[in-house]
This record gives sequence, structure tokens and C-alpha cells, in this order.
Amino acid sequence: MPMQFIWLIESCWFFGTRACVFFNFVSFHLTCASVHIVALIAVDRCMALSNPFYYSKKITVNLMIILASLDWVFSMAYNFALLYDNGFFTHALTLCPHDCLIAVDEIWSWVDFVVVFVLPCCIMFVLYLIIFGIARKHATAIRAANSQGNPNSKNNNVPKRSERKAAKVLGILVSVFLLCVVPYYFASVIPGINSQILEAVLNYTSALLYLNSLFNPIIYALFYPWFQKSMKIILRCQICSPESSLMQVK
Repeated sequence: MPMQFIWLIESCWFFGTRACVFFNFVSFHLTCASVHIVALIAVDRCMALSNPFYYSKKITVNLMIILASLDWVFSMAYNFALLYDNGFFTHALTLCPHDCLIAVDEIWSWVDFVVVFVLPCCIMFVLYLIIFGIARKHATAIRAANSQGNPNSKNNNVPKRSERKAAKVLGILVSVFLLCVVPYYFASVIPGINSQILEAVLNYTSALLYLNSLFNPIIYALFYPWFQKSMKIILRCQICSPESSLMQVK
């Protein structure tokens, strides 16, 4: 992101050809891996809600590490093939020192559009709809049980608040994801755009695409109360007090 923003501000690439090759490969790879990890989180949440007993027994930390590692390996191999097939590793060495451009042919543009955008997006939408449906079903069951046990209990409104919170979280996640990702892939597959205009559009939309990887951990973490409390302790400098290690955040 720092190199991308310097490039946008200066309208020129100052880091040389080797840095250009490294920058493009890493940016393609990390973006692909990040989007796929977000989709894997949706799979994880859906499995945990739909079949909690199977999930607690079979889904281990080691399995998660293996799946995440496989995703990274796939992303590296896929993006190496994309860049290599488009001649970037050889072409970049002959670029003007102030350019760092990559031209992806139409076939690879559509393949990238499907692999990095369409498939993860469809997985997220379908699974989050399932998750929201399961959450509503559980909330309805809890509300019914509370009503039978104590019809006048104030706790009957808790499931409704849970439903609204779940809908809010899912809405924010999907909206931010689409806001950051759609402009880049929409611009990359539109035919007939002037090359200079396309270059400028892709530069700005790719910066927005990279920001999605910054927003994701913030969004996921901010919805945890213990994380919010920890941030307040840090921002108020309470962490500097000797008692900070004894503070309860959960």
C-alpha cells in the first residue's frame, strides 16, 4: 500500500524494475489470498453453527493451518502463472524506469474475475444467508422457550437484538467487501477502454482493493466486546499502570 500510494501521488514509479516485479507479484498474491481467507471464514462460521458437534470434534487448529497454507500456496501458484503467461517477468525488465505496468489479456482478466471475485463472493453470500437463517431460527427457539417459561420476562427481547446485530455485522462485512472489490474487477473486464484511462482507473481502484485487506481485520475485531475494551484501555493509557495486567477484558 505505501508503494501504491506513492505511485498514485507522484504518477511515476521510482523503485526500479526489480521492485516492480516484486510489488506486482506480492500485491496480486496477497489480495487473492486475503479474499479467499474471508470466504474460508464464512465456511468456518457456517459449519460451526450448522453442525456444532462435528465442528468441535473435527475442525482443529492444525486443520485450519493446513487449509490456510493451502490457500496461500494456491494463490502463489495461480498468480505466478497469471503473471508469467502474460510475460510480465520478462517484460518488466525492459520497462521504462518510471513505469510499472502489467497488461493482462482478456482471457486471464475473466479467469481472474471468476477466481478472485465471483467464486469467493458467491460462497460468502450463500453461506452468510445460511448463517443468518440459522441465527434467526435459534433466536426464535430461544424466544419461544423464554415465553413459555416466563411470558413477562424482559429477556424475550434479547434474541431480537441478536438478530439485528447479526444482520448489521453481515451487512457491514458484505458492503465493505463489495465497495472495495467491485470497482477494480468491474474496470478490469470492461472492453474497449482507452489504455491510458484504464491504467489510471486500475491504479486508483487497486488502491481501494488493497484497503479491503486493511478493513477486514478491523471490522472483524471491533465487534468483539473484549477487543473494544482492550482498545479503550490502550487509548486511555491505562495499560501503562501496574494494575493493567490484572484488568478483566472478557
